[in-house]
Amino acid sequence: MKRLAFYAFLIFFTLAAPFLLPDYKTQLATLWLMIIVAIAWDMTGGQMGYNSLGNIFFYGTGMYVAALIAIAIPFDVGEYTNAFSDKIYKFTDTEYFLGAFVGILGAGVFCAISALVIGYITFGLRGPYFAIGTLGVAIAAGELVSNWEWAGGGQGISLPVFPYDLELGKIMFYYMFAGTGVVLFLFARWLYKTRFGAAINAIRDDEEKAEAMGIHTLRYKLTAWSMSAFFVGVAGGISAFQLIHFEPLETAYQTINLGIFMVVCVLLGGKGTLWGPVIGAILFHLFKEVTWNYLLGWQWVALGVLIVVTVVYFKDGITGWLKLVRPEWFGIRVEAKSQRSPAS
Repeated sequence: MKRLAFYAFLIFFTLAAPFLLPDYKTQLATLWLMIIVAIAWDMTGGQMGYNSLGNIFFYGTGMYVAALIAIAIPFDVGEYTNAFSDKIYKFTDTEYFLGAFVGILGAGVFCAISALVIGYITFGLRGPYFAIGTLGVAIAAGELVSNWEWAGGGQGISLPVFPYDLELGKIMFYYMFAGTGVVLFLFARWLYKTRFGAAINAIRDDEEKAEAMGIHTLRYKLTAWSMSAFFVGVAGGISAFQLIHFEPLETAYQTINLGIFMVVCVLLGGKGTLWGPVIGAILFHLFKEVTWNYLLGWQWVALGVLIVVTVVYFKDGITGWLKLVRPEWFGIRVEAKSQRSPAS
């Protein structure tokens, strides 16, 4: 009964949040973005044991793929992105919404395929070498795109503004992020209970033993990373239309911002758990909003302190700590120690 009431409250708040907190619609949408990238990162980093520092590649690539598809439907991309062009490009309502739908979906599919291709190379690495290798991919992609004039180069890409009321647009983007986050959460909840979930957990625990048991480890690793990349790519595609204008290094392939934040969210909440990335994303987003607004200039110091405290005192994250102090919340029964009276 308590669990049913809890989920009912979550559903109600998710649907009503932009109306209950109308001044924070953009911040709420960003919160859902953090939840999406955190759950997606944990799919490989926590559940499978392959800690990637390059998932931001899929976010940035998703932004560009969605934007380029949306532009290519009505216009020539090279002319549209030409900084010296004097033409004025106007999207009709149909072109805007069709471009957004096809672009965002295409971003997810493209990123999933990219994960398969990149994974064949990077999954030959393990441990810190895999993390550094994926980070190198993300950094290289940002530099390449920033020098790709057809895609806007260093100046980035500008997309049309939401065609109707801007407040309605904020609500729409909130629900797009929230819908993606809910679908990802439910998908992960189902996935981790299947044989696939058991297989990637076996890879995390001991990959050599998993291979000896007959598990095709490369296939499972590629599939898990591809699914993770799909959702991050979709989130990037939504962000492209929400931000309207974005640049390759500062916005799309922001390795030192969102690329690090998604990892911190999972570490804070608890790796390898279903709710850990969600809890971590919520706490980190609140922490970021406070420090970025009230400790400007010291926000990175505060972030460093948060990481140190998390790693030293909460090695298993908030979820792991709660399992120790409140095991009954997680359905763990603890037998009370019987106290024997001393013999007289």
